[in-house]
Amino acid sequence: MTTDISRRLDAARAAAKDSGIDALLVTPGADLRYLTGFAAMPLERLTCLVLPTEGDPVLVLPRLEVAMAVEAGVEEHGIALVGWEETDDPYAAAHAAAKGARRVAVDDHMWAERVFAFGLAFGDADQVLAGGVLRPLRTRKTPDEIEALREAGAAIDRVHTRMGEWLRPGRTEREVGRDIAEAILAEGHESVEFVIVGSGPNGASPHAEVSDRVIERGDPVVVDIGGVMPSGYCSDSTRTYVAEGSAPADFLAYYEVLRRAQDAQCAYARPGVSAQSVDAVGRDVIAESGYGEAFLHRTGHGIGLETHEEPYIVSGNELALEPGMAFSIEPGIYLEGRHGARIEDIVVTTDDGLERLNLTTRDLVVLD
Repeated sequence: MTTDISRRLDAARAAAKDSGIDALLVTPGADLRYLTGFAAMPLERLTCLVLPTEGDPVLVLPRLEVAMAVEAGVEEHGIALVGWEETDDPYAAAHAAAKGARRVAVDDHMWAERVFAFGLAFGDADQVLAGGVLRPLRTRKTPDEIEALREAGAAIDRVHTRMGEWLRPGRTEREVGRDIAEAILAEGHESVEFVIVGSGPNGASPHAEVSDRVIERGDPVVVDIGGVMPSGYCSDSTRTYVAEGSAPADFLAYYEVLRRAQDAQCAYARPGVSAQSVDAVGRDVIAESGYGEAFLHRTGHGIGLETHEEPYIVSGNELALEPGMAFSIEPGIYLEGRHGARIEDIVVTTDDGLERLNLTTRDLVVLD
């Protein structure tokens, strides 16, 4: 039976062969889950998928974790399991499974100690990064992956629609963040990746941590939240709120600029245009209104089995968008010491445009 996983393995094997690579070595992380369906823990004991271009895939893993791999259905995809005992050399087992590979590609996020250990085990074999092989495969999402991202988007949208339950003057950012984290799980996520609640001047820091600052009436509050669904696919959405009352006049002025910039980027993005040109469209709108220096970060990042992955929507990235690419469009304006705002949607390119996966209002929401 051909499965999505087996098709991914075949595609990775073919791409590796085209690149002159004899075997891929993939340790726990998003690449391993993509190729095996197994969310292995990154522990001190070696777990590694060995995918030779000539031969069958093998998952080398601790004997005590074989049952978990079986339960995850790894063998159903034609992957043999080789369990090693505590006194075995797992790197030698991986070398044997690679069938004399002379050029091996290691996953981009492999721990350095493992890269060196594989270097010793494989002798004078050449080592290269596997990103050039795996990145293009993971960047173009299949319909099933897009549906998983839709479900993730809908789940995080449900949390945003409940913001009025928690975000009120007199509460601290930390208290609000704790309630949001509980809701992320309650609305269907398996784990919480991050919760940013940046109120007042803290909203001017794009990656603000929750603090004990007490939210005040009229504060703009940037809420950026995301988690991981049982499917392994991630959510990420930012909305900016006002905690009762009236926001400062200067904030209201630039929020409208931000809204226009994000709308312009979403209207423009489509297959064939470059990632950097999407960034430029929104940046130009913001700069023309006098806030160019206050847009501190790239427009967006890809998303899938990782919250941040290719493609990155940033100046200098000439990559042409293709159907099936999923990424964020999240321009922001940040006035240090005063307040900030960001609007973020996850989108996916279609054949002739894009689909937004976050559907809550992008208007400024004043919570009464």
